[in-house]
Amino acid sequence: MKPTTPVLLALLGALTLTGCATDATTAPGEDPRGALSLPATERGKDDLIDTAQQVLVERCLAGRGLTLRHAPSGRRDGSSERDRRLQAALFGAGRSELSVTLATGYTVTGHTDGCLAAAQRELYGDQPLWFRSRVVVNNLRAEAQQRMDRDPGYHAARARWTRCVTPSDGPRPERPDPAVSARCARASGLARLRARLEPALLNRVRADRRDQLTTYQRLRTRALQRAAALYAARTVPVNRKKGSTTS
Repeated sequence: MKPTTPVLLALLGALTLTGCATDATTAPGEDPRGALSLPATERGKDDLIDTAQQVLVERCLAGRGLTLRHAPSGRRDGSSERDRRLQAALFGAGRSELSVTLATGYTVTGHTDGCLAAAQRELYGDQPLWFRSRVVVNNLRAEAQQRMDRDPGYHAARARWTRCVTPSDGPRPERPDPAVSARCARASGLARLRARLEPALLNRVRADRRDQLTTYQRLRTRALQRAAALYAARTVPVNRKKGSTTS
């Protein structure tokens, strides 16, 4: 299923970055020894990959006579021809070629065409494999939560919490007062049980999905190297022309 116009615009905003927010002391590029330097933090690495993906997406769209940097059509139904063309060019068109059904029962689909898929192929090498591993890794906590919901002790603690937050003279509020909710979480034992179960179940899920995690890290490392090379190719010639050195 393709994004609706509000979702499309939000995704376009996420892609349209103004730069790479990497660490000032470890900006990506080519160091004096000729090796690619990489950001020191995970946030910096993610930003570098995201920015490289943006560059590749924009190049792809430009080849189709489109750009991310245009004003929204303003039509609420999202039915403008330009929006439809941009959505198809960015996310792909037709029947989804990729599909992953998670342990939680949800199915996530995606395309192998479109500029976003092309950018991911350039960065990760194997876009379908990246799609599958990323979907699984991004839903590890949801899988752990599902396992916790099935735990009899947790289910009983949730029932005690529900009784605790429900007023004696009326139905349970849709959003209980935070102070009441916290008090009942302690009184019912829910808070203590969750603190014990959550990390244990997440570790178990990670162990069960070890192959997908390994694939995810391997492809992300490849994308990071490709992103750093792309960054260096865009900045080093300019710096050298000005007579400066990179770090």
